[in-house]
Amino acid sequence: MNSILTKYTEKASNDGEECVEDERFQNNFNIVPVPEASLFLRSLTDETQNRSCLIKMNHGTTTLAFRYQHGIVVCVDSRASAGPLVASQTVKKVIEINPYLLGTLAGGAADCQFWQTVLGMECRLHQLRNKELISVSAASKILANIMYSYKGYGLSMGTMLAGTGKGGTALYYIDSDGTRLKGDVLSVGSGSTFAYGVLDSGYNWNLSKEDALNLGRRSIVAATHRDAYSGGSLNLYHIDENGWQFHGNFDVDKLIWEAKDTEGSFAHIPR
Repeated sequence: MNSILTKYTEKASNDGEECVEDERFQNNFNIVPVPEASLFLRSLTDETQNRSCLIKMNHGTTTLAFRYQHGIVVCVDSRASAGPLVASQTVKKVIEINPYLLGTLAGGAADCQFWQTVLGMECRLHQLRNKELISVSAASKILANIMYSYKGYGLSMGTMLAGTGKGGTALYYIDSDGTRLKGDVLSVGSGSTFAYGVLDSGYNWNLSKEDALNLGRRSIVAATHRDAYSGGSLNLYHIDENGWQFHGNFDVDKLIWEAKDTEGSFAHIPR
């Protein structure tokens, strides 16, 4: 009897003891063995609290997505920054979860990539069990539930899920606190203020497909021009009832000069 009780009874942990992995957690994700995971992470990565922190977290991005009459446009930049340095100009910030669902990357790259890969697995399992595509609403709820279960553990994630499935096209925002918001026009990242400025001035539900793609492209170009932590190139996607389509990768430096040449606003600046 004692052996049975020992096997099925959880050992209580004190603050000074290492955290024991709870097998009930989805996917058996290992938790950092410290009492306060988020504080531990902040002590190693937050320059405002520790100027000699060991890790300079990548931060800064611009991602956007909006719904209109013919589907959804998703557009993102490609710059990753580490402190004051540009770590990469070629980061792929759109996660192709399946042929009908896209996720964007903002926050911790590893967190977004790992958990959206897990989401892709869950979506595939749903399709196999139920013989139908999962709705975007259900997929976003799965991700939000996972994030909420790890709330306070130091995850950094602000993603948008855009796609089509049961219920039609839909767009959701999910973050590492478990927040889940449905919207028609969303932008996430340090350059989102500038992107919203262009989006709000040009957005209309009745846009044509060509105009919608141009609006997404112009919004990211404006953000990369004004935000130091956004740049590189932009990746443009369109989603309709048949799934997503990739519409190309564009150098934002060339696009901004083309736009300004058309306007004539940079005519006095030598190049």
